This record gives sequence, structure tokens and C-alpha cells, in this order.
Amino acid sequence: MSSDPFFSDGGLRRGRLGTAHLVFFTVAASAPLTVLGGGVTTMYAVSGNMGAALGYVLLAAVLAVFATGYAAMSRYVANAGAFYAYIANGLGRAGGVAGSAVALAAYNAIQIGLYGLFGAIMKDFMTAKAGLTLDWWVWALLAWVFIAVLGVLRIDLNASVLAVLLVLECVAVLIFDLVAFAHPAGGSVTTGGISPGHLFGAGFGAVLAFTIASFTGFESGAIYSEEVKDPRRTVARATYIAVAFTGLFYAFSAWALTVLTGPENAQQASIDAGPGVIFGALEQYSGVVVADIANVLFITSVLAALLSFHNGVARYLFALGRENVLPRFLGSTSSRSGAPIAGSLIQSVLAVVVFLAFAMTGRDPVIDLFTWLSGSAAVGVVLLMTLTSAAVVGFFRGRGGPESAWQRAIAPALGTVLLTAVLLVLLFNFDALLAPDTAGYLKWLLPAIPVVAGVLGLIWGGVLRSSRPDTYRRIGQLDEEGLHEPGLHSAPEADRWAASHR
Repeated sequence: MSSDPFFSDGGLRRGRLGTAHLVFFTVAASAPLTVLGGGVTTMYAVSGNMGAALGYVLLAAVLAVFATGYAAMSRYVANAGAFYAYIANGLGRAGGVAGSAVALAAYNAIQIGLYGLFGAIMKDFMTAKAGLTLDWWVWALLAWVFIAVLGVLRIDLNASVLAVLLVLECVAVLIFDLVAFAHPAGGSVTTGGISPGHLFGAGFGAVLAFTIASFTGFESGAIYSEEVKDPRRTVARATYIAVAFTGLFYAFSAWALTVLTGPENAQQASIDAGPGVIFGALEQYSGVVVADIANVLFITSVLAALLSFHNGVARYLFALGRENVLPRFLGSTSSRSGAPIAGSLIQSVLAVVVFLAFAMTGRDPVIDLFTWLSGSAAVGVVLLMTLTSAAVVGFFRGRGGPESAWQRAIAPALGTVLLTAVLLVLLFNFDALLAPDTAGYLKWLLPAIPVVAGVLGLIWGGVLRSSRPDTYRRIGQLDEEGLHEPGLHSAPEADRWAASHR
């Protein structure tokens, strides 16, 4: 394949991304304006929990504990398969294959589900503003073409597109926040929306379920670790910045909504108007033009998330193809852009087949396609982080190095316990993410998707161990030339580097 003018076996292009790029990818994946307009309003409507804003701070704290060990391990493992490589080096190679299967199920699910959300909001906006009435899947198809094209171009170009979209949507969210605090219900700002006593009350489980979904995309930094300028520092730095920004920004904006409506009225306002709580306030207090711009940015925020998840899935497929865990052709990159072209094209084909299947069967793009798949993805992401946190403990056991006991064992062990608790809460409250009339069996089937994927991955890992031992030994490792710096090592190389620096 190396002779092909479009495909190359040369690997991903290195040194193109810095800390800011990784922050953009990570935060863009969670789509701030989408979280505020869709996630926060739905969270209040479903849970009725007045203190729900603090849920973002709580989960950010859990992720910060997890990130401590994760960041320490990122100095030794740089792999486009991200959590897959971490799990393989900490819990065993078969476990790594299981983790990769969970990741592919989760990230494909959320990426494909977003096409339903995009199609629905684009349809409503164009009908209202231009009188153009087209089915949601037509708009989804146009977005799919845009994402498919960008997915095979240079990664720094993708990052630049995401940066512009992310900055603009954050500005729109800040304008809403200012409007809310300038026009509080009852004439004064209330702190009821950030009261711990309100958070740990009725609806707490549903709050955790929705806040977890808002942090989907947390792994993005590690996915691009082979393409950054300084992997020893960049991934860790970007992860901490993204967690802090996302948790505080979402919490502040969720609180702003309760200030605007009054904490006791947030649920009913969200039930009655949904995203209209946000855009109606902008139109009332900032004018129609500002509200229309915010609506456009709401649409582009979903587009930004689509692009971020598409790139993540493509790189997972690239890593698995490069190591022969999946067919080798998936490990090819574009000879022109350095993008993982085969993985990108495969993801594009899968996405269009699934969302068109939902369209042909008459399923609702939001209630069915988006909600079902994003809920399933949330379970998969938390499961993946739980396994990764446990893998950090396994990786550092018996190894020397400059890391403290807190980084090597205490924080990752605590993170594993906390994430397990979050996972259990999500599983037992999964029905909070579904419409009341949704078939009961889906409460169990949808969260089972990433779990079943993990089991199948574990079985495939066992098959590779017995039938292709050479491939099995390379799982989660890097064997490309040029990876000589600390932070760009496979696990065996990391051991040698640590030993030489004792």
C-alpha cells in the first residue's frame, strides 16, 4: 500500500499539535452550547433537581483524581489508541483489546447519534428562518459530507476549524450567562441552584447520568498523543485544563439558568421550552440577531462535536490496524495529509448506514437516534475510564520512576473506586435518559452494547494470543522508528528509560 499515491504506511504526522489544539479537541467533543441548550435543560426537566449545577463540579473532581494517574502514565505511552494502549500496558493485552472494543462502540455511538441531533435542529432552524422544509436526514447527510471531507485532511486544519467554532459558541454561552445574571428571577441572584443540599436530593442519579454524557470526549487528548509536539507534557496539561474548564463552565452556566428562571421554576421552564429557555432569553434581552447567531452556533457546536468524535474513532481504527488487531489496511494514512484515511472512511460509511437506517424506519432523530446512542456511549466511556484507572495501578506496580505514590497508586486506585460508583449510578438510573414511552427492554439493551463489545474484544484478544502470538505481543506497543524521547515509549522501552534514570 505504500506505493499508492493516496495511502501511506508512514504513520501519523508528528509535531502538528500543541496544548491548545488538544484542549480544543477535548472541549469541542462535549459541545458547550449543545450541553447548555440540550443537556442542561433536559437534565432539569427530567431530574427536577434544583442543585444539579453542582453535578458538573462533582464529576469534574472525580475526573481530576482519575487524570492524576492517567497523566503520569502518559509520559510513557503515546498511542493513537489512547485508553486501549493504557489498558493493554496495565491490565494485559487481551484487556487492551477489550478496551478498544468498548471505545469503538462508545465513540461510534455518540458520533452517529449526533447526526440525529444535528439534522433535527437544522431542520427546525431552516424551516423557521427560511421556510425551507426538508427531512432531518437530508441535513444530516450534508453534515456527513462535510465531516467526511475534513476527516481525511490535515489534523491541524481540523483543529483550526474546531478552535473557531468552540470560541464562538463559548462566547454565545457567556452572553446567556450575563443575560441571566442581569435579569434574575425575582430581581435578585439566588444561590439555590448551587446548594449541595439540593444536589444530594431527589433526582441525584439522573443528574449524574446527564453530567456524565456532557464529559464524553474526555479521552481526546491521549488520542492525538502521537501528533503532539511534546507528549511528555502536552497530554497531561491539556487534560487538566479541559477538565477544569468544562466542569466550571458548565456548572456556572447551569446555575445561570436557575438564576434566570428561579431554582424552583427551572424544571417547569425546561419542560415547557427546552432549548427555548436559552434562546428565548437571548432574543428577549439581547435581540433577534443575537438569538439567531446563537442558534447558528448551536448548530455548529454539534458539527464541532461530530468532527472531534470522527477523528477519535478514525485514530482508534488506525492504531488497531497498525498492530494487526484489526485488518492491516486500517493502519494506513494519507500520503498527503498524514490523516488515518482508511479509518476515517470506514467510520464515515458506518455512520451514514446507521443514521439512514433510523430515517428509513421512521425513528425520531432526537428521542431515538441521539438519546439512545448517546446514553449507550456514556456507559461505554465511564467503563473505559474505570478500566484505564485500574490499568495505571497495574502499570506502575514494581516500576521505578520519578512519580510520587499519589500519582502511581493512591490517585488511580481512588479514581477506580469513584468511577465504579459513577458507573453503577449511571446503570441503575439509565432510564432517566430515555423518554417515558420508550420500550422497557431498551433500559438494559442500550447500556449492554459497550459491555458486550468489551466481552467480544476480550474473546478476540484470547484468540490472538493463541493463534497470532507475534501480533498479541505487539498489542498496545509502539514499534515505529523515531520514537526515542521519554513520553514516546512503549512499555518495555519505558522500563529501560526509567531504570537508566534512577
